[in-house]
Amino acid sequence: MLAYLRRRLLSGLVLLMAVTSLSFLLLYAGSGDVVRRILGGGATQEQIAAKSAELGLDEPVWTQFANWASGALHGDLGRSWFTGETVAEGIGNRLPVTLSLVLGTTLLTVVLSAVLGVWAATRGGTVDRIVQGMSVIGIALPGFVVALLLVTVFAVQLKLFAATGYTPLGDSPTQWLRAVTLPVIALALSSTVNLTQQIRGAVLDTLRQDWVRTLRTRGLPARRILFRHVLRNAAGAALTVLSLQTIGLLGGAVIIEQIFALPGIGQYAITATGGGDLPTIMGLVVMTTVMVVIINLLTDLAQGWLTPKARQI
Repeated sequence: MLAYLRRRLLSGLVLLMAVTSLSFLLLYAGSGDVVRRILGGGATQEQIAAKSAELGLDEPVWTQFANWASGALHGDLGRSWFTGETVAEGIGNRLPVTLSLVLGTTLLTVVLSAVLGVWAATRGGTVDRIVQGMSVIGIALPGFVVALLLVTVFAVQLKLFAATGYTPLGDSPTQWLRAVTLPVIALALSSTVNLTQQIRGAVLDTLRQDWVRTLRTRGLPARRILFRHVLRNAAGAALTVLSLQTIGLLGGAVIIEQIFALPGIGQYAITATGGGDLPTIMGLVVMTTVMVVIINLLTDLAQGWLTPKARQI
């Protein structure tokens, strides 16, 4: 297991190096007018040259990347070119908001998908058709439409939840829950639909295996076969889908954060990208890549536990 973990960590490190270096080169190629945006349209050539030297933009691109990478290795992601705020502080202030959405959505998706998928696979008939119909509706409804409906009904009319804004968990767990419930439900809709279908199909395929029929002929209770054997064998494919969906939530949360006016990473990324704020964008690239590596690592470890043969890959 340790060798398996080392291989996964090494591949994650290679991915981080490749993504950051490529992102820096692409951002550098498009950063020609960023100094003028910082200083304004009335800046003189002398002012632009002085600001470029201050930011290090007059140096070769590889020197700039080496300087940035050296600072990043020591935990210094630089400062925003526009606000002067440290990138680490900017991300740290906003990351809990996005993580609340991503983790809450993932938890809700897992619970609902497992219940609906297993229910549809084991009951069949009318139950299966109902779940399939719910899936079609879930796929057809965009997340932002669901979000607007939830806000209108449960926040504006019934006033059960907050329509906009965010309260940190440490300040008030109740207000935090009121702030994140509707965004999490809106995000979980499409995720639950996809994962439910995956779990349903995997459970059906597993139930048709010869070894399952053998267990039944030996007189084992159906509930024990399902929960101790079938679900473990069917969980591998569902874990892969779940990991991809969790990674996708990092980007999908942007629209939901806008609708609910949540001060998360989404708005921060839009502002930084629109202004060409290279240090902030690179900080976000590092954060996103690290989260992707962590999610993939946890998925690989779970796959290795469920299927020991996977450790040899």
